[in-house]
Amino acid sequence: MALIPIVELGVDEAYAILAGRLGHADLPPLDAIENEDWGRDLLLSRLGALSDSELAEVGLSRDAGWDRAAAD
Repeated sequence: MALIPIVELGVDEAYAILAGRLGHADLPPLDAIENEDWGRDLLLSRLGALSDSELAEVGLSRDAGWDRAAAD
């Protein structure tokens, strides 16, 4: 299975991973950040702070060379 780069995630996907799968309970409500540039930046910075192994555990990577269309 190819790992998805964190930069390819939408706000709702990143939020679901952080809040649901990784248990980050200190995030603002999704509806408060989903249409805000700073909201996506916040979520991506949280994901970026994780180690490569933590990212891999939830199917993510830092690699920007991934093609979503080819993976579908």
